[in-house]
Amino acid sequence: MIFTNSKSENFQAEFEELLGRGKMDIATVSSIVGGIIDEIKKDKNKALFSHIAKFDKWEPKCDADLKISTKSMSDAYDKLDKDLKDALHLAYDRIKSYHQKQKPKSWFDDEANGTILGQKVTPVDSAGLYIPGGKAAYPSSLLMNVIPAQVAGVENIVVCTPTPENEPNSLLLAACHLCGVSEVYKVGGASAIAAMAYGTENIPKVDVITGPGNIFVATAKKMVFGDVHIDMIAGPSEIGILADDSANANHMAIDMLSQAEHDEMASSILITPSQKLADAVKVELEEWLQKLPRQEIARKSIEERGAIIVTETMDEAVELMNKIAPEHLEVATISPFDLLPSIKHAGAIFLGHNTPEAIGDYVAGPNHTLPTGGTAKFYSPLGVENFMKKSSIISFSKKGINEIGEQCALIANTEGLTAHEQSVRVRLG
Repeated sequence: MIFTNSKSENFQAEFEELLGRGKMDIATVSSIVGGIIDEIKKDKNKALFSHIAKFDKWEPKCDADLKISTKSMSDAYDKLDKDLKDALHLAYDRIKSYHQKQKPKSWFDDEANGTILGQKVTPVDSAGLYIPGGKAAYPSSLLMNVIPAQVAGVENIVVCTPTPENEPNSLLLAACHLCGVSEVYKVGGASAIAAMAYGTENIPKVDVITGPGNIFVATAKKMVFGDVHIDMIAGPSEIGILADDSANANHMAIDMLSQAEHDEMASSILITPSQKLADAVKVELEEWLQKLPRQEIARKSIEERGAIIVTETMDEAVELMNKIAPEHLEVATISPFDLLPSIKHAGAIFLGHNTPEAIGDYVAGPNHTLPTGGTAKFYSPLGVENFMKKSSIISFSKKGINEIGEQCALIANTEGLTAHEQSVRVRLG
């Protein structure tokens, strides 16, 4: 782990290493992923069968084997413990309520001369949602991807998730039932992205693909972009924490580990002007690591991609964090909202000592599919607008085109586009 002071001699080099945390060497897998996509485009389900046997270690016998039945989803839901079922419903209701507030509206503006301008907002026809299922299954990711698509009004929703050894996760199936999803396929990795992008015998081609995944999934999404729309190229999970003396070192340590336990490539970064807090968190990290079932994963993440930085001031800490632009940002200070105006780049911002990042992963309401690796500088969280598109509305009256048509024709003439010019002039006068 990088444990440093912003005034140390080697700080700039160490900080540059942190800024490169999210870089995935896509070039190393591009040829493999390109081959997978080409095979799906050419051989469709036949290629899927081969890929599933190779990567998920089970062999589909027919097309129907790829799809998870709605009965198995409802059975999984019925078998849920009541407390867990209630928790899922709570998450569903809060996520839906939050995303309903995001929905953009169509609008029209009437000018005095009779001209009407506006914007028509419509959902895409179909969406493909990728839900990881390799090292762990994530029912929460299903809720976070399905609900904004449903709020947007998408009619056809397709879910793909890997099922190693042909054993779907029961909680994921229960979440599918809760969300009312009927098309769920046991397909993972780059194969799933290609299948949703180009279609197979029974997996339909979609308009938008969303959802997180490993480097193969991220590379596939990048390669099919243009043929379909995507949400973002997401890399390993990460957390940034801004903290002062009021922060609890024990809490800060477990919050860092909440990301480190995702996978070895996750990054956890604490920046604070308090040397006392930094020293205490370092000790607490080791104590917590001893207790975690996923200690091996979390330890490798912390040791290779974790950092604690001590700065001179909180303003300097904020400046460094803006350069990092973390996926999740906790602000554990005595007056967290005072720092909010200075925070420019973060996927989601968690304010106050009682707001751990984990609450946002499940039940807070905002989406947990967030930009990683510094892309929060230009990407936003997954939301309703990812499943909608806008059309411009333009309607000119006779008076309206007479008022500004001559200027339009002049610009067209200047550009040398005579047909453009004349298509306006024939309507003037």
